[in-house]
Order: sequence, then structure tokens, then C-alpha cells
Amino acid sequence: MESLKQRILKDGVIIDGNILKVDSFLNHQIDPRLAFDIGKEFYNRFKNARVDKILTVETSGIAFAVCTGYNFNVPVVFAKKYNGLNMSPEVYRSKIRSYTKQTDYIISVSKEYLSSNENILIIDDFLANGQAVLGLIDIANQAKCNITGVGIVIEKGFQQGGQILRNLGIRLESLAVIESFNNNKIIFRED
Repeated sequence: MESLKQRILKDGVIIDGNILKVDSFLNHQIDPRLAFDIGKEFYNRFKNARVDKILTVETSGIAFAVCTGYNFNVPVVFAKKYNGLNMSPEVYRSKIRSYTKQTDYIISVSKEYLSSNENILIIDDFLANGQAVLGLIDIANQAKCNITGVGIVIEKGFQQGGQILRNLGIRLESLAVIESFNNNKIIFRED
């Protein structure tokens, strides 16, 4: 997605040689036009697949999941990292590790929002080591759902997450794949 790549080059900041900070437009402050364009692009890439629900994890993936869900006209379910008093006790759970926060989370989805044989499209903002997506796949598998595919806004191609998903036979569509950070420059993988 060329407009996304250009925005990453314009406003993305490399931290410590391996973290891409895009919080000015993607995961702290969100550019709504870009978010809707991202949702439309995921729709275009997966429109021939059956999608009953979109699944993501809080918080940064929610905006892009909602924009994608809008285009598919399907509900969006997000895994919660923290359970409140209003959360059903009947949940699917999975443990994930956040690459950027270096923290483990137990994510959960209420059993009432995922049903057996539903076709699930997973959407998230970043893919590094793949832990968040693998946790979402685990939850979908517990619910006996079908994984239609995974849509990622930015994949760090030099980390293992994308290859893990591809090795599992998961259809992965990443809108921008970063091949490397070279001398503080962002190098994208050629399509």
C-alpha cells in the first residue's frame, strides 16, 4: 500500500535500531483517512474470502479492525488484556508477549462473541515475532472457528512472525513489509 509506505517514510521514527515509532498517525494518534484506506485495502485483499467476524487485540489494532469490519459489514471482536467487572466469566484465554512492551498478557474473549464454524479474519497493526496473532489464532481455535486469514498493517519482515504464520499455512496479507532498518533508513520489501 503505497500511501502507507510513504507515510511511514515521512513520519516513522526508528528507535534503538529495531523499533518503528509510528504513533503520530497509527497507534497513538490515528489519521482517520489513512485508517479508512487501510480498512478498504484489507477488504479488497480478502473480499473473495468468507468473513463472519473480524478479530483483533486491544488496543492498537481496534481502529483498523473496525475500518475493515465496516467494509465487510461484520462485527469486530477484540481480545481484552484486562478483565473488568463487566466481563463474562466464560472466556477463551491465551497468553501473549508484547514485543515493544516486553510484557506478558493473558488476553481473553467472551465465549458469547465467537461461535463454532465462524470465519474469522484477524487484523492487527504490527507483526514482529507474531505472539499477538498466535494468541488470537489460539482463541479462534478454542472457539472452533475457521481462520480466513491475517491482515497486518506493518510487518517487520526481518523478525520471525511472518514466517511463522506462513509456515502454519495461514494466509497473511501485510500492507507494508519492512525488510530492514539500514543506517537509520527504512527499507521496504519489494512486492
